Amino acid sequence: MIEVKNLVKQYGNNFAVNDVSFEVKQGDILGFLGPNGAGKSTTMNIITGYLSATSGTATIDGIDILEDPMAAKAKIGYLPEHPPLYLDMTVKEYLGFVYELKKVSIPRTAHIDEICDLVKISDVYKRPIRNLSKGYKQRVGIAQALLGNPQVLILDEPTVGLDPKQIIEIRNLIRELGERHTVILSSHILPEVQAVCDRIIVINKGKLVADDTPDNLSKNLSSDHKLRVRVDGPERDVARLLEKIPGMLSVSKLGEREKGVYDFDIEAEPNSDLRREVFKRLAERQWPILGMKSTEMTLEDIFLQLTTDAAADAE
Repeated sequence: MIEVKNLVKQYGNNFAVNDVSFEVKQGDILGFLGPNGAGKSTTMNIITGYLSATSGTATIDGIDILEDPMAAKAKIGYLPEHPPLYLDMTVKEYLGFVYELKKVSIPRTAHIDEICDLVKISDVYKRPIRNLSKGYKQRVGIAQALLGNPQVLILDEPTVGLDPKQIIEIRNLIRELGERHTVILSSHILPEVQAVCDRIIVINKGKLVADDTPDNLSKNLSSDHKLRVRVDGPERDVARLLEKIPGMLSVSKLGEREKGVYDFDIEAEPNSDLRREVFKRLAERQWPILGMKSTEMTLEDIFLQLTTDAAADAE
């Protein structure tokens, strides 16, 4: 659906984007991550036709954004970080205005009503936009992006400034939109990306440094295969038992966490999953497992490692 090839955006001797290539398939929800100044917004602006590239191409459903911008833009719905709202208009007036601006051919009333129901703004349809809460303004911004039923939605920081309840509502809406649209989501809120996106791209200093699913990134970047286990049992005996499990590389005792309860870090051989065997052996000795969790890298860990490593390589 979206194909970016060897994209370069240069300002003098500085590269905002430097040879970036990726594809987004139909129905994907892609998380687009990068620190401030990484080239993330520049890339999105080129995809939407707001900026031209120095070299390289960006195509939407096979249409080059520079060669045929009108046809390509007709397939894109865009929500900038600051939604382009006219505060003196009512929601009804504003959506009608955008409908005309986009030259939408779908029957007007039914189409706008359907979008308002989808993003849950029907109850404020006749109210002035300036009187709406931040959450409702974001919903109106998403509604304008959906006018014309575009195949691609590009959402830049869609939950910035929202309260926790509003963030959850917008996340659920994005998941629902992903069932009918290809979505690119840019956000600094990493748990949000992890909760919503099927795939993640990380860009740093204008270069692509990662492109994979969150789970694969965690597995590939984690240098170990560890579990942290909390066991109600004698520390020394539990450690000895765990060390005898086939495929176990090491067992580290982390000390007593509550009376008679101890934590252990256990490291298995690569591609080994010892959880069931650990449970079985401890259960046989009637030593209850009070907690077990993977210590693979979180998305925040992944982001920090990728952007730090890329910066060090550049230097």
